[in-house]
Amino acid sequence: MGRVALDIFQSNNVVVYCFLDDDESLHGKEVSDIAVLGGTEDEGFLKYLGKKCSAFVASDDNKYRESLVEMLKNDHKVMPVNAIHSLAYISELAFIGHGNMVNAGVVVNSNVRIGSHCIISCGALIDFDTELEDFVQLGVGSIINSGVKIGKGAFIGSGVTVVSGVTIGKKARIGAGSVVVADVKAGETVFGNPAKTV
Repeated sequence: MGRVALDIFQSNNVVVYCFLDDDESLHGKEVSDIAVLGGTEDEGFLKYLGKKCSAFVASDDNKYRESLVEMLKNDHKVMPVNAIHSLAYISELAFIGHGNMVNAGVVVNSNVRIGSHCIISCGALIDFDTELEDFVQLGVGSIINSGVKIGKGAFIGSGVTVVSGVTIGKKARIGAGSVVVADVKAGETVFGNPAKTV
């Protein structure tokens, strides 16, 4: 995910100073010509947040990402910035929170509300009047039709189509290629066309 975030920032000519990673075997090495200088709790680097630089949390593990976001907010009083690819389209009439990753080819239409710390993969389409709560993940090429509500921490696989007006509950999981035509309960996993509980 760090390489993906780097590509997004570089598409906007944003300077990336370093990576921080808890895998000590990466410390002192380079990832795509950017040095991994230390761990995610290294105060020597974190003390610069909010003063000389910003942070972005690049992990697709929601629990880990949430813990890092809480640490940044509580200990350093900073919120991760958005990483929005220059080739993504976000309507001026949409609302987007903090710390989101929006990849190339994404389309976000008017009156869409995206919470914070979501991952929206390449080519995803989010139609008007849709709401994504925090920490939602949308897979490559997913199509979210108008008026859909997606709960916190939900996972939508690649190539999923969600029809208009459907509500997807908190931490629900939708399998790749599924067509969702009815509401999905919190914590439920569905798959297929039409999507059914697994």
